[in-house]
Amino acid sequence: MKELIEFVVKALVDDPAAVDITEVTGDKVTIYELRSAKSDIGKIIGKRGRTASAIRTIINAVSARQGKRAVLEIIE
Repeated sequence: MKELIEFVVKALVDDPAAVDITEVTGDKVTIYELRSAKSDIGKIIGKRGRTASAIRTIINAVSARQGKRAVLEIIE
């Protein structure tokens, strides 16, 4: 899952080297903390949050197949 998020986000940003994803695993929920360069945050979020929403939809679909729940947090 982490690799999937990293692949999608690195394709969107200008500085792929600055992308960092931290995985925090709980019993039922896995939280993915996404950090990037400040100049790329707007590209990750998108207009009215549509890009971030699309990424979260993909994550939810994959995690539902695994019987778990995943959350994406975008941190500056």
